[in-house]
Amino acid sequence: MTPSKPSDPLPSSVTPVDFMEKGSLERALSATVRTQPMQGFDAEYTDIVDYILRCTHRIWEEKGVGLIYSHYSHNCVIHTAYGTTYGREQVVADTLRHLAAFPDRKLYGDDVIWSGDDQSGFHTSHRILTTAQHTGYGPYGAPTGRRLRYRTVAHCLVRENMIVEEWLVRDSLSIARQLGLDPFQLARQMATADPYPELRPEGDLSLGRGQFPPTGHTSRHATSFDSGNFDLEDFDLEDFVRDTWQSVWNGRMLNLVNKRYHPSFEGYWPDNRKLHGPAEQLQVILGVLATFSDAVLTVDHLSANGDEARGHRVAVRWTLTGTHDGHSIYGPPSGKRVRILGISHQHIQEGRIMREWTVYDGLALLKQLASPLE
Repeated sequence: MTPSKPSDPLPSSVTPVDFMEKGSLERALSATVRTQPMQGFDAEYTDIVDYILRCTHRIWEEKGVGLIYSHYSHNCVIHTAYGTTYGREQVVADTLRHLAAFPDRKLYGDDVIWSGDDQSGFHTSHRILTTAQHTGYGPYGAPTGRRLRYRTVAHCLVRENMIVEEWLVRDSLSIARQLGLDPFQLARQMATADPYPELRPEGDLSLGRGQFPPTGHTSRHATSFDSGNFDLEDFDLEDFVRDTWQSVWNGRMLNLVNKRYHPSFEGYWPDNRKLHGPAEQLQVILGVLATFSDAVLTVDHLSANGDEARGHRVAVRWTLTGTHDGHSIYGPPSGKRVRILGISHQHIQEGRIMREWTVYDGLALLKQLASPLE
């Protein structure tokens, strides 16, 4: 995967749906002429962004659940914070359950960040803001009548009109709180019903071997991202993103937050937390690392679109593993090992992170901590 560089602007032929120029769904999907190679895709789809927006809308809001059979492969692999499932029948069942609980749900596609092509497959990272009313029975119990809003990010690998693999993260902790449920009690119930958390890591967790410090990111260039005087024409976006995640999270170089994040930074984290400025971003990172002091974060995939003029839009899929050995919103230390699947979208301009949307499933994390298994 090679993300777009400043010299590779977002192709004008691909539907632009970032927050800077987002319009109504109807306008975003108004094109009728194919403008991107889409071998094996249905003729109605003009580009990969159109494919993701249109099929999501038709399946969820128009209730065309049967379209899953023509848009997911029969042996598709679905990764969630609760484990991995196989086959599209499970996708159909999960969709029906969520629609039964929230039949009026509206999915607002904030962005689709993508990479790849129709030969090797497209990777798409779809950030969604959902509004709904809890009027039916489902995963969260009896209907409460409450209205809620929450974020989801779906990262899909798509080949010839079929989603063959998907990584799905949903802010379920926010859903539980908005429905008036006790997330700790709900997590204990879930852990009792399913005490085998598939995502729990095994083996040693280590930032480095022996007494050596953590392994850092190996930059392809000699650019110093923190000097303040680097040439934006030579700015390597992938280097910047990977080095920031590695240095801050694994290298514990928390002083870089003030340098890599713009002074007017805005951040959006699970449980409806909105951040203003690098100091609040730093506080959140500190909270996570204090909770899991041996945490190791791995960047599993990275896609990027955009250009320097409008800003680079980056999707980072990551995994964090660690031991629950600190106090936090997740309760007192339990000593249990956890694995967190997360996806972050970042808007980067002038060599700084301007905005960031991070989604992971806090309720699934509580379930891991509530598991009776060591």
